Amino acid sequence: MLPKLFDIGPLPIHTYGLLLATALLVAIAVMAHLAESDGVPRKFAWDLGFIIIISSIIGAKLLLILTSLDYYLSNPSRLFSIEFLQAAGVFYGGLLGATVGAFLFLRKHKNLSFWRIADLAAPAIPLGQAIGRVGCFSAGCDYGTQTTLPWAVTFTSEYAHREIGVPLNVPLHPYQLYESGSCLLLFLFLFWFFGKRTFTGQVFCLYLICYGVLRFNLEFFRGDIGRGFLFGELLSTSQFISVLLVPTALIAYFVLKRKAGKQGA
Repeated sequence: MLPKLFDIGPLPIHTYGLLLATALLVAIAVMAHLAESDGVPRKFAWDLGFIIIISSIIGAKLLLILTSLDYYLSNPSRLFSIEFLQAAGVFYGGLLGATVGAFLFLRKHKNLSFWRIADLAAPAIPLGQAIGRVGCFSAGCDYGTQTTLPWAVTFTSEYAHREIGVPLNVPLHPYQLYESGSCLLLFLFLFWFFGKRTFTGQVFCLYLICYGVLRFNLEFFRGDIGRGFLFGELLSTSQFISVLLVPTALIAYFVLKRKAGKQGA
């Protein structure tokens, strides 16, 4: 792991922050490429991409606050701390924020439907996640549960322990790499499927369904306890959202498919 690359005076340059920025830019570039192939101007895709970045950051941090509400109510000054500013937040909050931001932006572009643009973004999202989770691994955040498996990872950075709280000298599941690899495969599938889609919204719905299932199951390998739990710690916040997300996306999938069928009839 390499939580910090170097310092510029008193300012540390973290590997996670650099990889997160890379993930966002690469994701927008992929979306712009798909947009151009679908007859949507690249410039529009980049403009939308920066709206998505801002709204996803807001959404991720809002859900981070909600999942740790007691902590932030007891320590409101932490909302203005370097720790909070550096935290990426909760992914599902970012996804919701990005969706709302994109929807509002598209209200000014009535010639482009939300679902069409969502399909353009769908393959790019898991690619960004795949890169971002490597950043998580470098930082030691979102670490896994203890394991004796031969591919277990052991963190030894005192800096990461102090900043993130990752356990040191304990063999853990490399959860970050599990999700990174899963998201990379999901990206490859959706990128391939994009040209084969049969109705608008299909690719985005498939992303939500596939990622929801993946995330629900992968959460069992996570060991960090600060991510929020529900129902007496039966489910993590992300698992609960996945439980709601997958059937909702399935319903949207078949509604959009049926609507496309009627229009084509």
